[in-house]
Amino acid sequence: MILLDTPPPDRHSLAEDVQGILIGTTLVALGIQFLRASELITGQIAGLALIVSYPTNWNFGAAFFVLNLPFYALAIRQMGWTFTVKNFIAVTLMSSMVELMPYVLTISELHPAVGAALFGILAGIGLLSLFWHGATLGGVGIVALWLQDRNGFKAGNTQLIFDALVFALALLLFAPDRVAWSLLGAVILNVIITVNHRRDRYIAKS
Repeated sequence: MILLDTPPPDRHSLAEDVQGILIGTTLVALGIQFLRASELITGQIAGLALIVSYPTNWNFGAAFFVLNLPFYALAIRQMGWTFTVKNFIAVTLMSSMVELMPYVLTISELHPAVGAALFGILAGIGLLSLFWHGATLGGVGIVALWLQDRNGFKAGNTQLIFDALVFALALLLFAPDRVAWSLLGAVILNVIITVNHRRDRYIAKS
């Protein structure tokens, strides 16, 4: 499938897609570790999964995986099976990595500003890698790429709108300063995507 229109795209090989998806999911999973260490949240489906997991002690990876399931219907109908399978693989990988990383990585005494900034940078670059290889982490990313490909509405702007709704919910459940630091990370992430993921730039397809 072609996510962007011009100029004529180069096609990714299977090996290039594999490494792009692995890099993207690893960077986002690492970013989630900084959020957890700072007890912060984020936007999109990952934010909803974190909002659910903190007070209930539910497994984040499982919550993230389940919340993404309804979006696969849109992916299959509007974006095709290749895109959907890539998304399913990316979501599964990221969900697993988030739960496995604490066994090999411990982060302590992290200021929330640093945690938010590191998450935003890592997750932003990670999502770009996924976008450029025809994948997302499901959920809002599927809708964002579909709208950008169909109507030219920037993916980062779609995610910012959804994030605003998630953070409005978070204000009902968490301390305002915690939500404010979390918002910093989400803004950094979405600015990176908005600036770097454009129809007139990287458009390789798989």
